[in-house]
Amino acid sequence: MKLGDSVVKSFRVAKVFRENTDRINSIDFSANGENLISASDDDSIVIYDCANEGKSKRTLNSKKYGVDHINYTHAGNTVIYSSNKVDDAIRYQSLHDNKYLRYFAGHTKRVVCLCMSPVDDSFLSGSLDKTIRLWDLRSPTCQGRMQIPGRPIASFDPEGLIFAAGINSEMIKLYDLRSFDKGPFTTFRLQQDKDCDWTSLKFSSDGKLILIATNGTVIRLIDAFHGQPLQTFMGHLNTKGLPLEASFSPDGQYVLSGSQDGRIHVWNAENGSKTAVLNGSHPGPLQCVKFNPRYMMLASTCTNMAFWLPSVEE
Repeated sequence: MKLGDSVVKSFRVAKVFRENTDRINSIDFSANGENLISASDDDSIVIYDCANEGKSKRTLNSKKYGVDHINYTHAGNTVIYSSNKVDDAIRYQSLHDNKYLRYFAGHTKRVVCLCMSPVDDSFLSGSLDKTIRLWDLRSPTCQGRMQIPGRPIASFDPEGLIFAAGINSEMIKLYDLRSFDKGPFTTFRLQQDKDCDWTSLKFSSDGKLILIATNGTVIRLIDAFHGQPLQTFMGHLNTKGLPLEASFSPDGQYVLSGSQDGRIHVWNAENGSKTAVLNGSHPGPLQCVKFNPRYMMLASTCTNMAFWLPSVEE
């Protein structure tokens, strides 16, 4: 099944899960698309089956440290996540036996971005302590550290060869992973948004585009090679300064974002036009929205988790 406007417009909520008592702050699909994991402000981690029965399989708790920015590793049965209580360490946990495998300590303020490399065991973290750190799952010590002038966001490109760091909501620096200690090989300076801060940065699956989400009413799309602005996506509601997630469809054709009124807004990435507004009757602001990388399904969250499926075939 191929993604097209009619398919996007036909997405409907197929299942709603009410496992959480507080906001779901982050979600991640496993690489094979068979599982989805969520982290919530109620300190719980929920694992969902996406391939067979479409149900919640298991709930784990992180009551002492809290849980945020959850990411699957390549193993599929382990995750990394940041803490939002007690300390600012990153935790590497086995889902199989619910054990911590390693702690990654070093940040002195809250971690605001965390992402796994698409190709190996390295990962990036950015913190309000104004550092971006590069780590390897196999070692508790930081592999590299960059001091930056402001709040960071960061992400790997799809090939895991370079990473982009968004700094102070006004510039993007691109680093070669093999020589990032030498500094960025390119810097893009963008017009600063006066009313909002950047909250996440993502590459499209072909590595040609960078999507910048904000805690305001704009989402920006820029060219990953030259830094020129391509699109500004607007029309979704965000008056409370929420870090609403924006993401690409797997083919990079569409951009999706949550909204304060609980709807999903979908735009055409190429021409910037609004393709659809999907109403799943979320009772609260829609924080996370992601396409499954392998199956034709969407997940969106407020305090509830919703699975979406298309109702037409193309």
